Amino acid sequence: MRPLSIEGTWLVEPAIFPDERGSFHEWFRGPAFREATGYDLSLAQANFSVSRRGVLRGLHFADVPPGQAKYVTCGRGAVLDVMVDIRVGSPTFGRWVSHRLDEENRHAVFLAEGIGHALMALTDDATVLYLCSTGYSPAREHGVHPLDPALGIEWPADIEPVLSAKDAAAPSLAEARAAGMLPVYEECVVHYEKLRGDESV
Repeated sequence: MRPLSIEGTWLVEPAIFPDERGSFHEWFRGPAFREATGYDLSLAQANFSVSRRGVLRGLHFADVPPGQAKYVTCGRGAVLDVMVDIRVGSPTFGRWVSHRLDEENRHAVFLAEGIGHALMALTDDATVLYLCSTGYSPAREHGVHPLDPALGIEWPADIEPVLSAKDAAAPSLAEARAAGMLPVYEECVVHYEKLRGDESV
C-alpha cells in the first residue's frame, strides 16, 4: 500500500500472476494493510456494483465517528475512482486525487473515514467491489455534488455523466460546509488514533 497525496488515502498495486489459465492476485492482505495504516480493517459490509459507461456514483461520505472507510477495486471493466478531502480544517481540504481502477492493472484504493468518495464507469458493465468498515446507515450518510465547479474534479470530457436523482440533488461543498454536514478534521484524527489503539486521545 502506497500513501497518496491526501492523508488517509492509499493506492494498492498488487503483483499479478498470469498463466495459460488466466491470472491470480491478492487484492487485500491484512498484514500489509496494518503496516500501512497502523490498524486492522474492520469489515462490516461488502458491496458489489455494476454500472454502465458514464454512471457517476458519489460523492459520498458518512458522519465521523464512526464514518465509513472503504477498500475499493474493479473486478471488470474500468472506473475512474476519486477521493476528496472534505474534512473541515484539514491542510488539504477541498483537494482530490484520482486513479484508474480496471481489470488489467487490478489496483485498489483505500480511503479512511471522513474522505469523500466517487467513481465514474469508463466502460459498460464496470464492476466494483467495496470492503466497508461500517454498514450502511441512511441517517448518517451524506453527499456532495460530484460536478461542483469549486471541486474541479477532472472527469473524462468525452463521457456524459449519469447521476442518480439523489446525487444530482446533492449540495455543493460550500453548501454542505455551511450546513454543518462535513466531517471535522480534528475529530477524524482522534478517530484514526483510536483505531491505532492510542487510548490517550
